[in-house]
Amino acid sequence: MAGKSTYLRQNALITILAQTGCFVPADYAAIGLVDKIFSRVGSADNLYQDQSTFMVEMLETAEILKQATPRSFVIMDEVGRGTTPEDGIAVGYAALHHLQYVNQCRTLFATHFHALADMTRDFEGLGCFCTDVAEEADGTWAYVHRLRRGVNRESHALKVARLAGMPESAIAVAGEVLADLQRGPGGASRSTSAPVENREGRLRAAAG
Repeated sequence: MAGKSTYLRQNALITILAQTGCFVPADYAAIGLVDKIFSRVGSADNLYQDQSTFMVEMLETAEILKQATPRSFVIMDEVGRGTTPEDGIAVGYAALHHLQYVNQCRTLFATHFHALADMTRDFEGLGCFCTDVAEEADGTWAYVHRLRRGVNRESHALKVARLAGMPESAIAVAGEVLADLQRGPGGASRSTSAPVENREGRLRAAAG
């Protein structure tokens, strides 16, 4: 809901418009030549061919990693979400690592795995961007659909669950579980605002 997927799609569309000589909705745009655009966005299974949602995701990711060139533009959204958090982070890291060091292409990579921002901070040319939530005194809130540098360590999932009408008793339980998880083993509180080094360049990861 913060607009990550929309941001990925709009950049792909702007790139296509620029390549065809059409109007680009921007005051200024430096895009460069692009030979192909690759997209791994959305989730859907293919039961007819016995392919789960995660299998479809992996098939599309595999094709991107095998075909993208240094002149390609890649958008990837939530790679690794269809499995365990540990496996998902491993797959997401592997995809980013391959795009950076093998494909060497321009990439927008959106993820909820905050660990990826920390694990890839030494990637040359990587920049992290995120969006914020504006909260009012009366408890109302809205996403601020504007990118800023950094990593948003809170997904605001409980706010969205309440907006969707999830029972307050269930939200309260979720809040207690979340607090326990954030404290981690031994009761130590985990930081939700650890600084992440930001760099400009080809590879940009948006974590929110």
